[in-house]
Order: sequence, then C-alpha cells, then structure tokens
Amino acid sequence: MHYALVTETWPPEVNGVALTVRSLQRGLQRRGHRVSVVRPAQERGQAAGQDELLVRGGPLPRYPGLRFGLVSACRLQQAWKRDRPDAIYIATEGPLGWSALRAARRLSIPVASAVHTRFDLYMRDYGLALLEPVALRWMRRFHNRADVTLAPTRELEQFLEESGFERTKRLARAVDTARFDPQLRDPALRAEWGADPEEVVAIHVGRIAAEKNLALAVNAFRELQQHRPQARMVWVGDGPQRAALERHNPDFIFCGVKRGEDLARHFASADMFLFPSLSETFGNVTLESMASSLATVAFDYGAAREHLVDGMHGACVTDEKGFIDAVVRIGCNDALRSAMGERARAAVTGLHPDRVAADFDALLRDIATREETHASIAAA
Repeated sequence: MHYALVTETWPPEVNGVALTVRSLQRGLQRRGHRVSVVRPAQERGQAAGQDELLVRGGPLPRYPGLRFGLVSACRLQQAWKRDRPDAIYIATEGPLGWSALRAARRLSIPVASAVHTRFDLYMRDYGLALLEPVALRWMRRFHNRADVTLAPTRELEQFLEESGFERTKRLARAVDTARFDPQLRDPALRAEWGADPEEVVAIHVGRIAAEKNLALAVNAFRELQQHRPQARMVWVGDGPQRAALERHNPDFIFCGVKRGEDLARHFASADMFLFPSLSETFGNVTLESMASSLATVAFDYGAAREHLVDGMHGACVTDEKGFIDAVVRIGCNDALRSAMGERARAAVTGLHPDRVAADFDALLRDIATREETHASIAAA
C-alpha cells in the first residue's frame, strides 16, 4: 500500500505532533508499506528527501522555529494524480491540512484525520476565551470532511462525539521503553544540576508557554522546597515564557531542548515528573516519564487518565490544590516515590509502537478498501 502523511510539523522540531507522525511513518514502513510525507520546508532551499514533498511555509506566531504550510491544493492534486496514494492521513488542521483535504476530496482519495491539538482550549490560555466555540466549530468542520477522525484517548473520543464530530475512532499511543529507560540515570548529570544523590529532583519536559499552565508547577515546587530545601527543579524545553521563568526563578535549571537518548537521560536522571498542563489532547511526555520510572503528577485527563493510576504510579488530580498536595506528598516520601516509579515503568511496557502501527495500518487499509468498494459499485 502507498500511504501519504500530511503534517505542518516534523522532526527535528520537538513536539508531540511531529514525533507521533514520525513514529507512525516508521511503523508503517516496518510493515512493508510505502509512505510519502507532505510537509513545509523548514528552511529556504531545503532539499526534499525520498518520498517527501516540501511545500512553502510561513512562521507560526508565538511558536519560534515552527512553520505552517501555505495553501497548496493545486500542487497536491497534481502530485497525487501522478502518484496516487491509497489513503491519506492529515495530522494538522492548518492551511496545508485544508489543502490536502480539498485535493483528496477532488480525487476521491480516502482521508483519515486526527485531533492532535485542542485549539479551542488554547483560546483561553491566550486570553481569547470568546473564540473557544469558534475554534471548536472550525475543527469540527475540518474533521467531519474526513472518512475517520482519530483520537488518542477514550475521553477525547467521547468529547468529540458529544461535540458533533462524526466517524471518530480511538488510536492509542505508545512509548519506546527501550529508549526511555531508568538505566540511563546519570550521576554526572545530576551533579551538574547541583543535586545530591539522595535529594529529590523534579522535572518538567515540554514547551515553556502559557498553554502549559506552568505557574502551577512553580507553586507546587516552591511548596515542596518548604519541606526539602535542597530539592531541584529542572526544565527541559523552550518557549516564549522561558526568559521570564528564568528571570524570576534563578535557582531553576534550564536545559533547553533535548532529543533522543539525551532527552531520555534527562528523564531518567530526575525523580518525579510535574505535568500541570490542561490543554493536551494526550501528552506523550506522560508515557515517557512513566517509562523512565518517574512518579508522575498530572491532571486526570489525556494520557494520565488513560494510563496513570492514582496512588499507584503517581497522582491524577482534579484541581490545583490536589496537584500541589500530591507534589509535596510524593516528593517528601522517597520510598513511596521509588515504588511508584517502578510500577509506572511496568504499566507501560506493553505499549509498543509496533502495536500502534498495526492498528493504524488496519484503519487506513479499511478506509482505502471501502473507497475501492464504492468505486466498484459505481462502475458496475
């Protein structure tokens, strides 16, 4: 089969969408399929790789280093006429995603889309709460033109169905437990952080931006420091709020963006993961922290609701007080924190990327076969 993946973001950009789509691409290739990728060029003059179509892009406001794809429906239609995919997966709802959807519909190529980002919730975080229902309508209009819309959790799938999204289906997420491994714990790295071997290190991994609710992580850590003054707070990632966060918290350790084994080493060298975000569709970092044997404190939704058992692997909380209390309780109890981390690792060992790739393959094959059946009936 030939599948085409359309995305506005792609590694080396570091975000959940880029890494998830790359994982899906590799999974389909391991299953013997040809996979072509449509994405914006990340720099002027960038050469396209094999089975890759690069389109023009523009800078994404408030997201330095990221670009969105410009309208390219005619170009995509011409490319797919010459080399027709059996099915198309559209990961993002930007101008490139809309172009791909229009081109696919004109050519009667089946389309799967996915809700990777809750743009409606982002409206609140950027002071545009009145636009929240507008954003949701815009998302619904886009996804209801696809043959199927994928959601990573049962919770999100139910929300989409209740909000008028049609033909939704859950596609689980996975984590590479060979890469995210507690054996990568690095005493030298902890020493760079100024952390004693027995002292607790809290870590946050992700974009340092308003939508991540980071003030809560700061408040929770400061409360923990009242009980453990030598505790350390480590931030991995970058974003528009980093400069202010560094300025107001000179004792915090900022490591910047990390990738691959270096990212896994940072996870494994911490002791607990603080994830205060309320705007994720999933939160891949939750699984990565669990695979790294970190007790995790997160809100009871997304990946945490799906995989993290409150009191077993960390804490799933429902309000800010619960978040702060959990950080203090788990941060102050070394034996509890260690046991939670071990159980968290065991809980995600079965979430293998190959299983997700197989499910994704079956889903794309299903919509492709359905289209072939419809075409045969129409021609009869």
